[in-house]
Amino acid sequence: MKHVMTTDASVIDLRRSQLEDARVRALDRRRALVTGAAGFIGSRLVEALLSKGHEVVGLDSFSHYYEPEVKRANIAASLRDPRFSMVTDDLATVALDSLLDSVQMVFHLAGQPGVRTSWGASFATYVRQNLVATQRLLEALACRPIPTVVASSSSVYGENDGSPLTEDAPLRPVSPYGMTKAAAEQLIDVYRRDRGVPVVCLRYFTVFGPRQRPDMAFQRFVDALECDRPLHIFGSGHQSRDFTFVDDIVAATIAALGSPSPVYNVGGGTPASVNEAVALLQQLTGKQGRVVHVESVRGDVYQTWADTSRLRDEVGWQPGTTLADGLTAQIAEYRRQRDLVEVES
Repeated sequence: MKHVMTTDASVIDLRRSQLEDARVRALDRRRALVTGAAGFIGSRLVEALLSKGHEVVGLDSFSHYYEPEVKRANIAASLRDPRFSMVTDDLATVALDSLLDSVQMVFHLAGQPGVRTSWGASFATYVRQNLVATQRLLEALACRPIPTVVASSSSVYGENDGSPLTEDAPLRPVSPYGMTKAAAEQLIDVYRRDRGVPVVCLRYFTVFGPRQRPDMAFQRFVDALECDRPLHIFGSGHQSRDFTFVDDIVAATIAALGSPSPVYNVGGGTPASVNEAVALLQQLTGKQGRVVHVESVRGDVYQTWADTSRLRDEVGWQPGTTLADGLTAQIAEYRRQRDLVEVES
């Protein structure tokens, strides 16, 4: 009998512990707004927030920068979760008061991407989506002190001397896209200082992984290798990037909410050249393909490398995924999506 009573007491203690853990988790459950929710990074962020028990409101315009059906596939799984609601609208015009109602955290990832397409007449779109839309969100947040994280870019730095860039490095963008991201950071700083809006900017360094946009290098390379088409590399391929896996980016984005500094770099920590990345893709896919070098593109910097010590020291974040492991995951997702399309057809 004594043994039975001891076992019962242990079970009761375990149940009490489980109930307390559930209570703590329930208290931490919050409602988030994610702009750009159906994009490459945004859709992964939505899934991560849902996995942590939060409610999420997603906003995305499903623009035609690339095929909207790709973005619908990105967000399809989250749409089956009752804690997620999707709003299809443009941040530059949408009514923000209702979107921000009962929201306790905001992640602003919406914007017009792409260095190469930011020149010429399309610049007006970059101003609208990267500046005007951001200003509207900041104005709405000025009435509500909601902790916010905004996605910026390593493109704000421009060229560097090959050493790791700290957040204090001068901002000298070499593309119209980079200029709009740097201007958005300046705009955020104005609202932070003058209106007290609690915003943290994260400068993402060359994000890759599952769901990468079809215009981005690794997705183009994988597609070319898998479909036996020529693999086009801009320039010599000696240019290097601080490639950062998307799930590491997502973890940093969540962890940075409410952090003390206004700006943090988020990078993979081990830069590699484009040629090195292509060789790794050839090894992982088992296909050599035909590599074709084409003319370099205006606005593409030669090398990037992030000093992430501020994020490590203040937030506790460090990258956890190697280039090889991340590319393995990206190839697997590409093949999964291809097989789904073949089955459906």
